[in-house]
Amino acid sequence: MTPSAVRDDFPALRARPDHPAPVYLDSACMSLVPRSVLDAMEEYYADFPGCAGRSLHRFAEEVGRRFEDARATFARFLGRGDPAGIVFLRNSTEAINLVGQGLPWKRGDRVLISDREHNSNLIVWQRLAAERGIGIEVLALSDSGEFEPDELEEKLARGVRLVSLFHTSNLDGSSLPVREIVERAHDRDAQVLIDGCQAAPHEPVDLGRLGVDFYAISGHKMLGPTGTGVLASTPDALRELRPLSVGGETVEWSTLATHELRPPPHRFEAGLQNYAGVLGARAGIDYLTRVGFDEVGAAARRANELISSELEDETRVHVLGPRDPARRPSIFAFTIDGLDPHDVALFLDEGFRVMVRSGMHCVHSFYARRGLTGNARASFYLYTDRHDAEAFVQGVRELLGRVPAQRANGTSAARRESGSRGAAGRRRAAGSTGAAARSARPPRRAAPGRAASGAGSG
Repeated sequence: MTPSAVRDDFPALRARPDHPAPVYLDSACMSLVPRSVLDAMEEYYADFPGCAGRSLHRFAEEVGRRFEDARATFARFLGRGDPAGIVFLRNSTEAINLVGQGLPWKRGDRVLISDREHNSNLIVWQRLAAERGIGIEVLALSDSGEFEPDELEEKLARGVRLVSLFHTSNLDGSSLPVREIVERAHDRDAQVLIDGCQAAPHEPVDLGRLGVDFYAISGHKMLGPTGTGVLASTPDALRELRPLSVGGETVEWSTLATHELRPPPHRFEAGLQNYAGVLGARAGIDYLTRVGFDEVGAAARRANELISSELEDETRVHVLGPRDPARRPSIFAFTIDGLDPHDVALFLDEGFRVMVRSGMHCVHSFYARRGLTGNARASFYLYTDRHDAEAFVQGVRELLGRVPAQRANGTSAARRESGSRGAAGRRRAAGSTGAAARSARPPRRAAPGRAASGAGSG
């Protein structure tokens, strides 16, 4: 199945009256949703809108059966033989917090993270350091994407209880050798938690082969609806965790004085569940399975290779991460000398209907250490076609032509100003030629305040 063959399945990619079809290059933030996912969610509300596990009527029985079928589908998809190792949550952020807050930490225990983790895999450890006295070890990764096993061994030798790393980086699309990391960590009696948000949508994930203890994913990055996520583990590993929330559906029984928790995974799924969302997420997994990861990966690689090749000789365009697009197949992260990344994103959107991400991509620590204001990021998925890639290249070249080259500012030069926040904390870089970019932007529609909405946050 080619991108052109699947695009009709995605309502958001349709042309509107007086507007051509959009070019959506922000799938690393949130993928688009196929019609089959919307149909699955509507079917729940229209045909069996019941509460699973509470009532005995046909609505409740039907949603309960389908909810557990979805659990089994995710278990198969992720290479977990036992569905009891699949916990449904709101997103991978909640999954990481469940592990972080749920493990029985002792003062002095250590967690190992990398120096470019998403805030979801950073802030929880900082809080635990302040509240429970754990230590945080940081594994420095090279900007070229090369993994240094000796660096990992040096950190593990200091004594680590948990290794918590990304599988694929949302910054630049490069991946870590998860199986090797797991083997080395287990040799040191450390457990491993992996943020799989950017990997699971693009490649087969066999947790049985990888040996990961905990794996977190978000449904909204893999064709599913927002508010859906999974923590994949084993029942034995889950029993070690303290639930984040307790209440309805988490207990076998209770009295006014005591209670007994249900076994995993149900003890972690407090209250009425997002049944429509989970059934929609399962439909997204079914869609990915039908298309196949060979096709999913090929679509992203073709787009990235075309863009990387076309812009290779543009000296003002700088790519974040490995130069070879094969090592960052789903992401083209870049800066343009002298231009604020938010201005780049707005120019592409308003002039060419090309939607990319701009800012610090929820990895503020990476940019703060380098004195950067952020970057723009184009990301690709199974519906990305050649037209999308060509429109992006055309837009970037148009912007380069309209805004003359100037000395690089904080957007692309690793320099930090003095002060409490400096250049890295501002939404627009001081001395940037952003004003020139804004004046160059085609005046097709006004966008007051858009650059500030979320600028530099996620």
